[in-house]
Amino acid sequence: MSKIWTIVDKEWAEVFKNRLVLFTVLFMPVMFTALPLIMIAIGGSQADMGDVTDLPAQYVEMCGDLTGTACFTLMMVNQFLLLFMMMPLVIPVTIAAYSVVGEKTTRCLEPLLATPITTAELLIGKSLAALIPGVLATWLSFGVFAVVAYLMVQSPELLRRILDPMWITAIGLVGPLLAMAGINVTLMVSSRVSDPCTAEQVSMMLILPLLGIFFAQIIGVIVVNVQVMQLAAIVLLAIDAGLVYLGVRAFQRETILTKWK
Repeated sequence: MSKIWTIVDKEWAEVFKNRLVLFTVLFMPVMFTALPLIMIAIGGSQADMGDVTDLPAQYVEMCGDLTGTACFTLMMVNQFLLLFMMMPLVIPVTIAAYSVVGEKTTRCLEPLLATPITTAELLIGKSLAALIPGVLATWLSFGVFAVVAYLMVQSPELLRRILDPMWITAIGLVGPLLAMAGINVTLMVSSRVSDPCTAEQVSMMLILPLLGIFFAQIIGVIVVNVQVMQLAAIVLLAIDAGLVYLGVRAFQRETILTKWK
């Protein structure tokens, strides 16, 4: 484990010198925490919207006994809480994109590969270096959101539904698993390209399905619930296991040592 944590320390010392990485790590948590809180503030300022049955049918069951105004607030907050799922993907992918390619451009990777460290240890260290900041930023942001929402929301029932166990599952479990998938894809791409932006752009394609869910939920095509999140966690766990195996097999350290220019 000491070799792995040495890699983690080395990665953090290098990637956080990059302004784009710092901007992503600092700006995204602030923005994604503020948006659902703004929705709560807007919902609290709305006049009474009548009975919940006046709202789209797919939300009636979700809202239960809430008033129309409270249900509207819950609907809007749920749309933006899905953004918390993007944070543990975008931040680690940004870090991982510079992990291999950045070392290639600065000629730092070749000496590292010449050491006795195994490929698995190297990739685990790089994965943890990208994963930990993204997951911690997400958990901290959601914690801030939960505390401020507790202070802002007057209705105990609305607060209970906003801080639904579904979001605990999504942010506590699905988010890190999604981040691991993004990191492994990014590391594989980074080992094959020569530009961090290319690695990041290719890996960001993983966000497209999440954006699809986001917009489908906004227009009412689907309603994300705890069953959806549990299924997503199971699927992502299998995907992560496969990507870790493929990542170790695809990382050709001999090629990097002999052919990278």
